[in-house]
Amino acid sequence: MTIPSLTQRKQKPPTWLSNLPPREQLIKSGPEQLTDIELLAIILSTGIKGMNVVDWSKYLLEYFGSLHAILTASEEDMVAAKGIGPAKYTQLKAIGEIAKRYMLSELEKGDIINSPTVTKRYLRVLLGKYDYEVFIVLFLDNQHQMITYKKMFKGSFNSVTVYPREIAREALKQNAAAIILAHNHPSGVATPSQADITLTRTICTICEICDIKVLDHIIIGNGIESSFAELGLLP
Repeated sequence: MTIPSLTQRKQKPPTWLSNLPPREQLIKSGPEQLTDIELLAIILSTGIKGMNVVDWSKYLLEYFGSLHAILTASEEDMVAAKGIGPAKYTQLKAIGEIAKRYMLSELEKGDIINSPTVTKRYLRVLLGKYDYEVFIVLFLDNQHQMITYKKMFKGSFNSVTVYPREIAREALKQNAAAIILAHNHPSGVATPSQADITLTRTICTICEICDIKVLDHIIIGNGIESSFAELGLLP
């Protein structure tokens, strides 16, 4: 991670990005009108020695690259940034988790199965944070509404060992009528490998015996996704 150079300077009054300080601007116009810097300044509340809260927010956004990167950073990376100690680390991680749970709850209210776009967004939230391969399964009832999801297997940067019988066993335990398979490719490439295709066919065969329908297998890459159903790769 490249740390931007900082020049130590005396504390000075904030120069707001709008005509009002962020809190007042939020009350007046709503949070959607604020920039990332202003939103982060509200969360941080106060500045640090030599930097007012707006300058500190700008620094952190330059240091990490985005709000998402700040809220999903590891403890090691976060405390390496100027001014972030254990208290701010826990505060930012809690806010990040609240945001994630809110997004998941909103997505779960929608038509997750009949809308491929919503399904991919949901899976991106679930899988996008891992730097190693994770294989999850969405378990659905006979109306194709989600019962739950399970992180079934985890592996290394470029592989994960999956046991199809364990997936079928868990589907029966959840009384699921259908499932959606998903895993991530930390390399960023979402193209299914031959191993992915072979594994999916095996899972479909075993689940068919149990009268469980495999609706899709989605691979999450770096901002892109691949759907076996859309690619015509399901048996």
